[in-house]
Amino acid sequence: MSVREGRLSVGIVGAGRVGPVLALALAGAGHMLTAVSTISEESRERAETLLPGVPVLDVPDVVRCSELVVFAIHADELPGLVHGLTQTGAWQPGQIALHTAPELGYGVFSPALASGVIPIAFHPAMTFTGTSLDLARLSGASVAVSAPTPVLPIGQALAVEMGAEPVVIAEHDRAAYAETIAAATEFSRAVVRQAVDGLRALGIDRPDRVLGGLVRSATEEELRAAAGLAPDTDA
Repeated sequence: MSVREGRLSVGIVGAGRVGPVLALALAGAGHMLTAVSTISEESRERAETLLPGVPVLDVPDVVRCSELVVFAIHADELPGLVHGLTQTGAWQPGQIALHTAPELGYGVFSPALASGVIPIAFHPAMTFTGTSLDLARLSGASVAVSAPTPVLPIGQALAVEMGAEPVVIAEHDRAAYAETIAAATEFSRAVVRQAVDGLRALGIDRPDRVLGGLVRSATEEELRAAAGLAPDTDA
C-alpha cells in the first residue's frame, strides 16, 4: 500500500500539543480530517482553534470513521485504549493505526492485528508548543518510524508528506531511542536555564537575546561535527 495512491480520512485521538499539529500537517498534504477526540477543556479549545470545523467525537467514533488514526496520547494510556477498542470491535480492516509515543513500538497495537489494522510507531523528534508555529519546526525535523517491514514505507511516506525526514528505528530499540531523546531534551533545557539564571544575576533583563544566537550557533556546529562536516575555521 502506498499513501500516494490516494488521500486518507484521518482521525486524531488526543488534542494535546502534538495531535492537532500533525493533523494540520496531514491536511496540508491533502488528507481529509474526519474527527478529533478531546479530554480537557484546554484540549477542546486547542482543537477548535487549530482544527476549526473538525467534529469532536468520542474515541471509538473517531476510530470507526477514519482510515488513518493518529494516537497522540501518553504512552501509559495507549495499551489500555488499544485493548478497549479491540474488545468493542471499533477497528476497521486495512486501517492504519499510528501512535506518537517515543518509547513504544508498533507492538502496542498487537491486540488489533487480528482486525486487520496496520500498526506504525511514529515519533517526531522535536518539542511541540501546540501552535501552528510547530509546522515550520516539523518541516525538516526527523521522525522515528517503526513498523513491520511490509508496511514500513507507509510510515516513511507519511513523514515525508509532512516535510519531515523519516528515520527507521528497530522495534527493540524504541526504549533506548526514547531515553536518548529525553536526555538530549532535558540536558539542553538545563544548560539554557543555568545560563539564563547567570545572566539575570548580572542584571541582564533579556538573557534570551544574548543566548539565542549563541546557543543556536553552538548547537549547529556540534551537529555539523556529528555529520562529519568540517567546522568553519575562518576568523
